[in-house]
Amino acid sequence: MTGTLTETPAVRAAASALQAAARTRTPCPPVRQTLAGEAGDDPVGTGYAVQRLLTAARVEAGHRVVGRKIGLTSPAVQAQLGVDRPDFGVLFDDMACTQDAPIDSARLLQPRIEAEIAVVLGADLTDGDLDGRAARAAVAEVLPALEIVDSRITDWDITVVDTVADNASSGLYVLGESVGPLGDRDLRVVEMTLTGDDGRVLSSGDGAACLGDPVAALVWLARTSRDLGAPLRAGEVVLTGALGPMVPVVAGATYTAILTGLGAVRAAFTDPSGAMR
Repeated sequence: MTGTLTETPAVRAAASALQAAARTRTPCPPVRQTLAGEAGDDPVGTGYAVQRLLTAARVEAGHRVVGRKIGLTSPAVQAQLGVDRPDFGVLFDDMACTQDAPIDSARLLQPRIEAEIAVVLGADLTDGDLDGRAARAAVAEVLPALEIVDSRITDWDITVVDTVADNASSGLYVLGESVGPLGDRDLRVVEMTLTGDDGRVLSSGDGAACLGDPVAALVWLARTSRDLGAPLRAGEVVLTGALGPMVPVVAGATYTAILTGLGAVRAAFTDPSGAMR
């Protein structure tokens, strides 16, 4: 990714459209059309300019950045959305949900769910080569996770520019129990199954589906974030990317992911009446 993240009228217009979609609970048309004249040879950089503007607005409104999410790491998810590279978004304090309380489906527009490996950093990732060894050493905790992705764009009609602008299609997330430091654990061999209420497997995959290795995804994020002037810091949560295809969320349903060696994580959703099935 090259170029500067410059705020232009088109960037402001795209940010405004995404903010309105979130506020009114009505998805908007793809923002790539608004940004087309600004993209030049760096359309992804233009998408990050929109994301940066939206992030600043949320911080000014009193929200706190607690981490990052890596998106589009799984070939299956890339194929679902017609994109060909990873991206990242920002996690805010109000995105974290617990396993013990149902998630209000009314908070979401077009939710889908995917199972991931999450890490909590115990050290900054700012200096040096930021290779796999540095990334491993910085991980204080490893946890199973569910990410509830969402799109403010109608019918998920997105390219990489749209999803980057829309905070990497972020929604909410749920963390399971920590299994402790990463150490020499091989995340590539973690096997994942995501099931619904009836126990039927809805999605499956493994750690190798996440850019070949979730640690490689963390390295990509550390380098990209540093290049953009917002390096990863100790205490941040990182969702490293989907291990299998994402699944549409049904209001009132419960989803459980089991990740071998890492345990299970569960997310339940209210139906429109506020109840659970």
